[in-house]
Amino acid sequence: MERSNGVVHDKPDEENQRRSADFRAGSLHPRSPRSGPAEPSRPQPSRFSSSDLSCDGGSSFSCVKMQALEFLWGREKELSKAQQRAKRKMARRWYKRRGVIFVSGLMGCFLLVNWWMLLSLQDHKVSIKGGVSGNSSSAVSFHVKKGGVKNIRKRVKPWTGVYGRLLALAAHALAEGHNKPEPKDLWQEPFVPASAWKPCSDQRNWKPSDGNNGYIKVTANGGMNQQRVAVCNAVVIARLLNATLVVPQFLYSSVWKDVSQFSDIYQEEHFINYLTPDIRIVKELPEELRSLDLEAIGSLITDTDIRKESKPSFYVKNILPLLIQNRVVHFLGFGNRLAFDPIPFQLQRLRCRCNFHALQFIPKIQETGALLLQRVRQHPQPGLLDHYLVGPYAESMLKEKERHSGKASKYLALHLRFEIDMVAHSLCEFGGGEEERQELEAFREVHFPALTLLKKNSKLPSPAALREEGLCPLTPEESVLMLAALGFKRKTYVYVAGANIYGGRSRLVALNSLYPNLVTKETLLSASELEPFKNFSSQLAALDFIVCTTADAFAMTDSGSQLSSLVSGYRIYYGGGKMPTIRPNKRRLANIFTKNNTIEWRVFEQRVRKAVRQTKHVQKRPVARSIYRFPRCKECMCITQ
Repeated sequence: MERSNGVVHDKPDEENQRRSADFRAGSLHPRSPRSGPAEPSRPQPSRFSSSDLSCDGGSSFSCVKMQALEFLWGREKELSKAQQRAKRKMARRWYKRRGVIFVSGLMGCFLLVNWWMLLSLQDHKVSIKGGVSGNSSSAVSFHVKKGGVKNIRKRVKPWTGVYGRLLALAAHALAEGHNKPEPKDLWQEPFVPASAWKPCSDQRNWKPSDGNNGYIKVTANGGMNQQRVAVCNAVVIARLLNATLVVPQFLYSSVWKDVSQFSDIYQEEHFINYLTPDIRIVKELPEELRSLDLEAIGSLITDTDIRKESKPSFYVKNILPLLIQNRVVHFLGFGNRLAFDPIPFQLQRLRCRCNFHALQFIPKIQETGALLLQRVRQHPQPGLLDHYLVGPYAESMLKEKERHSGKASKYLALHLRFEIDMVAHSLCEFGGGEEERQELEAFREVHFPALTLLKKNSKLPSPAALREEGLCPLTPEESVLMLAALGFKRKTYVYVAGANIYGGRSRLVALNSLYPNLVTKETLLSASELEPFKNFSSQLAALDFIVCTTADAFAMTDSGSQLSSLVSGYRIYYGGGKMPTIRPNKRRLANIFTKNNTIEWRVFEQRVRKAVRQTKHVQKRPVARSIYRFPRCKECMCITQ
């Protein structure tokens, strides 16, 4: 007996050893990797094996079978261990994958909740009533309560279009920034250098003009702001030519559709009396001159007869002889027909004196303007410029303040210059496709025939090139992105000035959603309070002028707009360095907006703020630039040490 691998068995005889060798040589029993070359390994005893299973004298085939079974059993055991190791490895992989799936699920839930929050922000829409009115100064009206805007919670679709991604980021940033402080310079301008300039165009250093060279009659075209510039230029021409000025008249415009005349907007008596030390002014021509056919005698001068921004020498050389000969000259149109440089010192000062001192709105406009200011400020609170714009009604606001306690809220005024005339004249495109192009081309053919002819006969820059050069007005979507990037909070009260927004209500969805405290004169005034101004767009524009000029901050969307130019100049002249104005650099903003699909919000904020901050620098009036917009010059304002 021998003991092998813990199993006791008889030592096989030579015959059995020979048969086992023959069996192995026939490849019926593959060797185990762990067995020696002469003898196969045998399994260890188990509860399923019998201790008497041995090759002790039994059939040689049975012994060989037993050896084969023993080998296969050992092989199966080894395979089962390998399979278990593989299973354990696969299990570990599965658990790892399950962890990744779990984390991905959490991130998905977070993004879903975030998306739902963004949608809920858009739900705060302002209900809009009415449509585009040809004679209204605003394309939209908002339903309001006494305390402010009534929010209508209504599910809206996520923003689409060119700026859908940026608008969603802006909404998220406004929600997160609810409790964060606003940028320090948001409601300020550089006070020290700005406050050094003081108004002084009311000072005179000459004798009155007798106006004995004849009469100058002016019929100004355009809207209220273009007409205001024409009136001031006419006053300077009257003094230059020693002529008597007839109170200006306003030309009816097919665009503005307003029959208002000078006395319907400005105080006529104050205008005459204040400028008496400068020029002679009468309300109408003498009777002997009224019957003259001015066109027949060559005294009718149109804008085609005078180059834009002509120098004073042109008028002395060409207009003065005609005035002396016919005793009267009629300027029809007279838009922008006097240069800003070179102009004699006193004539330039007269220009400022007319704009900032002689032109005061009539009591009806002043009273309604004061009412608008009370309501947009939430509490009665006089402002720095109220006295110059609403006259005696500023004192009534002061009395009202004494009866009511409470701090007035700041408000931002936004001049949204996006009317169809501006859009069509810019030759830009605004995402409306072929329908938009056809509509604007049809408008140009009716209202800007010279531009249509130029477009057909010349190769003009493409809309993309115009936008790249900053020659396109900001869209309402671009405007609200600018405000959000600058740091104005969602709860900021925003007064929107602008007439007949092109595209109507759909163009204001983003502005309404991001800034629900959005108001207009139609919001703040009742129907009965607005009734006296119905169908008088110039008078409605005067109300916008008042509210924009006295705002705690004023933002323009097109620096070339006359209203924006006049408002910003008025704020400089009377603001004492406390009336900030936001003037976008449209060229730089256009470059930023082109990256709307990839730029991160933080980077967008930084770039917009930098582009706007640079426009707040206090500077003297550049040569040949509008004195109405840049009054910081020695002719108009005096600098103190």
